[in-house]
Amino acid sequence: MNYLTYLPVFDNLTKPQQASLTNSAFVRKFNKNEILHNGSQDCTGLILVLSGQLRAFTISDGGREITMYRLFERDICLFSASCIMNSIQFDITVTAEKDTEVLVIPSEIYKSIMDVSAPLANYTNEVMASRFSDVMWLIEQIMWKSFDKRLADFLLSEANIEDSDTLKITHETIGNHLGSPREVVTRMLKYFVNEGLISLSRGTIKIIDRGGLEKITDQK
Repeated sequence: MNYLTYLPVFDNLTKPQQASLTNSAFVRKFNKNEILHNGSQDCTGLILVLSGQLRAFTISDGGREITMYRLFERDICLFSASCIMNSIQFDITVTAEKDTEVLVIPSEIYKSIMDVSAPLANYTNEVMASRFSDVMWLIEQIMWKSFDKRLADFLLSEANIEDSDTLKITHETIGNHLGSPREVVTRMLKYFVNEGLISLSRGTIKIIDRGGLEKITDQK
C-alpha cells in the first residue's frame, strides 16, 4: 500500500512528483516513550502517523515540559522538518506515547517538490496554520484558564482518547502535558477526590463523575 495517498494533496501532484515521494519515503517503528525528533537542529523529515500516538512538546530553560499538540493516525508533523522553513525554528521534541508506526518523508525531497508545486505548498501552509492555531489555543489556556479547568479538561480528553474512564497515567506525566509541577497536579487531583469526581490509586486515575468534571470546565 502507498501510504502517501493519506496526503489529501497527493493526487494533485504530477506523476514524477508522486514517484519521487514514493521512492524516498520509508516506514519506521518506534516503541512507547522513544524519541522521534529532538529540537530544531534535528531535521528528521516529515512524519506521517500510520498507527499509534505521538506527543510534540517543548522544554523550558528550567526543564519543565508542556505538550504543544498530539498526533494520531493520518496526522502529519511538519515541525520535525523545520529546516525546510527558513523563517521558522522551533525546539520541539516528538516522542511516541504508544508503540507507533510512521512514514518518514525526507525533508530535502519534500522541499524540492514544495518549491515547484502550488498544491503541496498550499497544503503545507494549511497544516502549519493548523499547528499554529493549536499553539495559540494552548497559550490562551495557560494565560486565561484556571488550573482546575485545565486539569478537568485534560482528564476528560484523555478518557475520550483511551475510550476508558480508567487512566493509566502518573501525576508527573500530567504535569508534563500541562506544564505544571507534579506537586500542583497532586494537590488538584486530591481536591477532585474530595469532591467525589475521581479516585486515585498507584499510577491510575479513575473518573467517577464525568458530569462534575464537565461542570468545572464550563464554569465562567
